[in-house]
Amino acid sequence: QVQLVESGGGLVQPGGSLRLSCAASGFTLDYRAIGWFRQAPGKEREGVSYISSSDGRTTYYADSVKGRFTISRDNAKNTVYLQMNSLKPEDTAVYYCATRVSRLSAWYRPVDYDHWGQGTQVTVSS
Repeated sequence: QVQLVESGGGLVQPGGSLRLSCAASGFTLDYRAIGWFRQAPGKEREGVSYISSSDGRTTYYADSVKGRFTISRDNAKNTVYLQMNSLKPEDTAVYYCATRVSRLSAWYRPVDYDHWGQGTQVTVSS
């Protein structure tokens, strides 16, 4: 069964850090580009970060997280990570990872992604 599983979410104070993991089962991530997305209550799902396949040489970030979040991949562990530092209350959302399966649109648009995980809740609050 092909699936992605996100983990690492939780409750953190403003200014804190979390590292999210996106682990694949049933397939290898080596040749898959991966995107991290988030969705807050009442808002549309938005692209947070992207990493290209294989060596992950190409990465993109939403302007709202640039300089605070870092995406990386460990193909040996079949896992992609999202290191989140200096967290803000506006980062509160359910975070999802997904594999990019087409290039019909920009990296931050969900339409090009498949194999969505179930999501992990991130809550930034004092």
